[in-house]
Amino acid sequence: MTVPPGGPGGLPALRVGQGVDVHPLVDGRPLVLGGVAVPFERGLAGHSDADVVAHAVCDAVLSAASLGDLGQHFPAGDPRWAGADSLGFCRHVAGLAGEAGWTIVNVAATVLCDQPRLGPHVPAMTAALAGALGIQPGQVQVSPKATEGLGVPGRGDGIAAIAVCLLAAVPV
Repeated sequence: MTVPPGGPGGLPALRVGQGVDVHPLVDGRPLVLGGVAVPFERGLAGHSDADVVAHAVCDAVLSAASLGDLGQHFPAGDPRWAGADSLGFCRHVAGLAGEAGWTIVNVAATVLCDQPRLGPHVPAMTAALAGALGIQPGQVQVSPKATEGLGVPGRGDGIAAIAVCLLAAVPV
């Protein structure tokens, strides 16, 4: 394990990463967001389960740790990932960050979605993401935001997610 260098004045090294994902809504697929099956008449198109929340979180962790992006680790054309549970991606990415000498301090994800209403599902999403990342639910924030009819989410064409992650160097 390579431990990242410390920050100035003996402070721990900190890194921030950002991730973004968007997938179109289609008929005939389940809707999975933040690792939770959300009842809705359509789901997200994609090679895996197309969980935009988990994908954005993974990209935020990878970005903060300078470990590439989700597509490098789980290529969409690879048959191994067809229909894959994106929480498995989260577990793998958290492990990679740990091997690189980082620990996840917190993750915040914003989900852009007018329909379905996601508020009732936030506690389950928070718990699922925290479990997959190996952190406490209090270190995860999921915030659903309506776009008031604007853009891809507002028209009901898809769902987008934006996530940020704060990493700290693991003390030696």
